Amino acid sequence: MCSVQTGDAQGQDNVGWSAEAGAGIAVRKSFNRHLHFTLVKDRNVATPRDYFFALAHTVRDHLVGRWIRTQQHYYERDPKRIYYLSLEFYMGRTLQNTMVNLGLQNACDEAIYQLGLDLEELEEIEEDAGLGNGGLGRLAACFLDSMATLGLAAYGYGIRYEFGIFNQKIVDGWQMEEADDWLRYGNPWEKARPEYMLPVHFYGRVEHTAEGVRWLDTQVVLAMPYDTPVPGYKNNTVNTMRLWSAKAPSDFKLQDFNVGDYVQAVLDRNLAENISRVLYPNDNFFEGKELRLKQEYFVVAATLQDIIRRFKSSKFGCRDPVRTSFETFPDKVAIQLNDTHPALSIPELMRILVDVEKVDWDKAWEITKKTCAYTNHTVLPEALERWPVSLFEKLLPRHLDIIYAINQRHLDHVAALFPGDVDRLRRMSVIEEGDCKRINMAHLCVIGSHAVNGVARIHSEIVKQSVFKDFYELEPEKFQNKTNGITPRRWLLLCNPGLAEVLVERIGESFVTDLSQLRKLLPLVSDEAFIRDVAQVKQENKLKFAALLEKEYKVKINPSSMFDVHVKRIHEYKRQLLNCLHIITLYNRIKKDPAKAFVPRTVMIGGKAAPGYHMAKMIIKLITSIGSVVNHDPVVGDKLRVIFLENYRVSLAEKVIPAADLSQQISTAGTEASGTGNMKFMLNGALTIGTMDGANVEMAEEAGTENLFIFGLRVEEVEALDRKGYNAREYYERLPELRQAMDQISSGFFSPKDPECFKDVVNMLMYHDRFKVFADYEAYVQCQARVEQLYQNPKEWTKKVIRNIACSGKFSSDRTITEYARDIWGVEPSDLQIPPPNIPKD
Repeated sequence: MCSVQTGDAQGQDNVGWSAEAGAGIAVRKSFNRHLHFTLVKDRNVATPRDYFFALAHTVRDHLVGRWIRTQQHYYERDPKRIYYLSLEFYMGRTLQNTMVNLGLQNACDEAIYQLGLDLEELEEIEEDAGLGNGGLGRLAACFLDSMATLGLAAYGYGIRYEFGIFNQKIVDGWQMEEADDWLRYGNPWEKARPEYMLPVHFYGRVEHTAEGVRWLDTQVVLAMPYDTPVPGYKNNTVNTMRLWSAKAPSDFKLQDFNVGDYVQAVLDRNLAENISRVLYPNDNFFEGKELRLKQEYFVVAATLQDIIRRFKSSKFGCRDPVRTSFETFPDKVAIQLNDTHPALSIPELMRILVDVEKVDWDKAWEITKKTCAYTNHTVLPEALERWPVSLFEKLLPRHLDIIYAINQRHLDHVAALFPGDVDRLRRMSVIEEGDCKRINMAHLCVIGSHAVNGVARIHSEIVKQSVFKDFYELEPEKFQNKTNGITPRRWLLLCNPGLAEVLVERIGESFVTDLSQLRKLLPLVSDEAFIRDVAQVKQENKLKFAALLEKEYKVKINPSSMFDVHVKRIHEYKRQLLNCLHIITLYNRIKKDPAKAFVPRTVMIGGKAAPGYHMAKMIIKLITSIGSVVNHDPVVGDKLRVIFLENYRVSLAEKVIPAADLSQQISTAGTEASGTGNMKFMLNGALTIGTMDGANVEMAEEAGTENLFIFGLRVEEVEALDRKGYNAREYYERLPELRQAMDQISSGFFSPKDPECFKDVVNMLMYHDRFKVFADYEAYVQCQARVEQLYQNPKEWTKKVIRNIACSGKFSSDRTITEYARDIWGVEPSDLQIPPPNIPKD
């Protein structure tokens, strides 16, 4: 067990064996007490789940005192509070993360072992909190960890979806979806807070009176908050993630009772409660459904009421107003919009200030702009939110008025600066004219925020030069870059304790909260003993993952083969199809010359396809079909294996990433905003094969391009190819191995029972491929040959691995959040340790 995870039960740094032993005894006593109360009187035999809940409650006990004390501390200091609004929080499991952050892991391990139980087995019982689709939701989770570790008074606000991202089952090679009933056994980490329940209004009509504007005859849904503690790393700070659940008010539709249909009236309560029922399973794709817009307004309306209540009463536990003036609101409140999903914060804050608090429009607008900031996460046009005006008119009539007013003032300003430039007005309007008038939510976010940021340097440049070019010309000072990061607590200490231990032995443990300290490893790149230790940890991780595959997937793999891993959402722009073409090429080469020396490779591809995304589902079917042919061909043996990792999620990522040798980050240049999987692989000792896209660019800059496998068209070349016209057939005619692979797919070689199965995939690649798979095929295959060449020299491979780990410090979410804090929110991170609950405050 890694020494960096030890510490006494009060979450302080190591204070010697006796404190740890004491912590172990305390944990054991607490565990037995919880187990006793967990078991029902007539049931004497505990199940593994009983043991898990007893342990979770034991660990939670260590959180609660710190949680209360942290909130008291904030009310006493009255700092500026940060509100991170996100429709997704992809948290994964909480037990082990909490033990790591409180320094309790050794104590728990010891106590559980002495009770004859296995800690890892108990950890596996916990459900993933899968309240996100992929990168955006996981980033939010990493940010919460960093904000607590940096001592910021920060809150995550989102929706408590009853059903998170679906569970993926592969049946006969096809993806099938199952509902993710993650709450069926209860959630030991959340605390319902009915005393803070709030009303949210929908529909109705707007009335203009002498006293001001009123929004009347609305339908009310209640927002019930559930709070989850978010512990910082060994600093006794515990912040809050507050997720809202929709509840029907007791009189919801009960006017129907008067016409006798009481039962139907009660059943109709479901309509209100559906708002927080399920996460929309789309990643980088906009779905314009009324229920989705309701979700977006629901989280915004509840959260803003909460923010304003907290602003007005700055005393702990007090609800009496202390502040009545909103002058200081932006000095005390920062609202970060995680993509456009919470964009309604802007008109909603205006509505509250103008209609409810009677602030005049110009002052309200100034307050709103100073308070809100917007993070853009994608440049793909199909991902941008554009809501029909007619839907707003029905669902949020007052907000539509406010958006029109915001837009009118904005266009007047643009017209004054660029007289006669009608086309510019059209391009910059929040309202898009056409058959169906739409509201461009990204434009609303840019106009209503004081800061707009992309999530990697190359992405932020594209945002300025292309996506929001006109807005950048208008207010260049607004635009910033904040390159994404990952939390080293979950993505190193928790998931790769063997590597963490090897690093601690060489450079101490301060890198856990200052990842740039990993640069101290650079002098060790050629150190024989260190090379051996790093290689050994990787081999142990591979053996462990191979055992898991055999147990869970009934697949036997060669643990000394190269683990070539491509895990992320299935999407055309992420180019799993390019990987498929390479696999087929390797297969054909083995078949052509079976006696030739070949570097054994296990290709693992994992990820979910949005249920309505036909091409993504076809891609999964193609991967599994290639796997069936390759894995059952006796000529191939264990030289090449293709595994589809079913139901890829946070807890599976924690196992596969530390075992990977090669990380595939092969999106078309200019399409992946940042990526964060790329950073997790780098930190855990995999080498990257990738395009110059997203954060890959900065990874290559940090580690040196020669220490990554970079290939393919650059952004400028992609744009030039677009201007010239991309013709896939040219590549098909010119490259024999590509032609052979495509002919096999289209002839039914991989789908003998249904030769036509992949005609849509072939047709798309040949005639409608926006992401230019063929244009990068040759460079990719050549680059993969370089990968094989280096892999045959384990020592040189490991040297590059060490250099990558040593240069991954920039990609900590602590660095990212420090930049947000200083450049956008106007607050300073604090390394102040709040005293633990057992020590009196000064």
